[in-house]
Amino acid sequence: MAIKRILIANRGEIALRVHRAAHEMGIETVAVHSTADADAMHVRLADHSVCIGPAPASESYLNIAAIISAAEISGADAIHPGYGFLSENARFAEIVEAHDIKWIGPKPEHIRTMGDKVEAKRTAGALGLPLVPGSAGAVESADEALKLAEEIGYPVLVKAASGGGGRGMKVVNNAAELPALMSAARSEAKSAFGDDTVYIEKYLGNPRHIEFQVFGDGKGQAIHLGERDCSLQRRHQKVLEEAPSPVISSEERDRMGGVCAKAMADMGYRGAGTIEFLWENGKFYFIEMNTRLQVEHPVTEAITGLDLVREQIRIAAGKPLSVKQADVEFTGHAIECRINAEDPFNFTPSPGMVTSYHAAGGMHVRVDSGIYAGYRIPPYYDSMIAKLIVYGRTREGCIMRLKRALEEMVIEGVKTSIPLHEELIRQDDFLNGDYSIKWLEEWLPRRGS
Repeated sequence: MAIKRILIANRGEIALRVHRAAHEMGIETVAVHSTADADAMHVRLADHSVCIGPAPASESYLNIAAIISAAEISGADAIHPGYGFLSENARFAEIVEAHDIKWIGPKPEHIRTMGDKVEAKRTAGALGLPLVPGSAGAVESADEALKLAEEIGYPVLVKAASGGGGRGMKVVNNAAELPALMSAARSEAKSAFGDDTVYIEKYLGNPRHIEFQVFGDGKGQAIHLGERDCSLQRRHQKVLEEAPSPVISSEERDRMGGVCAKAMADMGYRGAGTIEFLWENGKFYFIEMNTRLQVEHPVTEAITGLDLVREQIRIAAGKPLSVKQADVEFTGHAIECRINAEDPFNFTPSPGMVTSYHAAGGMHVRVDSGIYAGYRIPPYYDSMIAKLIVYGRTREGCIMRLKRALEEMVIEGVKTSIPLHEELIRQDDFLNGDYSIKWLEEWLPRRGS
């Protein structure tokens, strides 16, 4: 059945991204917003808008009852959750479907399975994805942990089964450290996620973070759209992403992408997903799966020419995948810079009034953002205010275009991370593609010395 009106259960640039794809398909949109976002661009451009609560996300963008009410009031027949907020909340997906509203996302059972890191790891192994050596499931006691760590070999990583962002995660270098650090990880996980379940895996010394974009039709057909390299991170938060990875060969891409696509087909997966790996010395190790659209999806769109949001909407409407694996072509190179409203080097948030704004432009330059001159960035939400995505026929050409685009981009009135990106992409290690997930945090203290 065709979708006629989509409620976008999100805000900022991703809400605009969904709105644009929907309008290009002739579908109306409904923006929901907090009181703090009444003047936001996604609210201004949508066909309909509904205020769902006060500024705190817990009372608005995370308020399931308010969002469902907004969908019913506005006559929306589908909900797109974007990323973050409720996008990977299986209960929300179930409630949406129980109200006969199409959920533009994976099946609730797959969201639930992949949202539990222990269950996700077990499922991934059963589907044939390569795993980091570690515990088969939750580790209950220090004695059990010590025995496992001895078998795996130090260093090991104690990780919370729920949540993310580096919380509930401890690196253990030897047996003497393990009991105390395991207890600390449990305490941190309980405080952050309400769940003190932890597991143990081998700690990889200097890996890259490589992820594969997958799509399934929910009926046993699935494809992959290549990999993204997301290794430039700070405190487990991605800063810059590129596709393809500078270190992955086309043969590796075809092989590993094929493994991922087969796993999703066997699972009966529906919609967009991202399978994330650590990569070291030519080997992939599954770490988690995100059952939603990723922030960095535009770099995949740039090198494949496919609109990923459009594909999500098509699949939710019951249509087949628009392309077969053999039709997917990877051309050129793309890089995305996440632009945050924060001090570029000490990362202190910088909300406030945008007094002047000029988006970079030119051939193969894309800016996804909801800001404008006169817009007041609220202090209540994530600090990302824009994404600069640049494409080139080669990686070298892409970097040159990105340098020019960053110089051209103007956001005044608040501090932004643009100066950080300008420095990053001039570093020899970045230019040579020689960096890992540890590189940025090791570089920051010594920059300028």
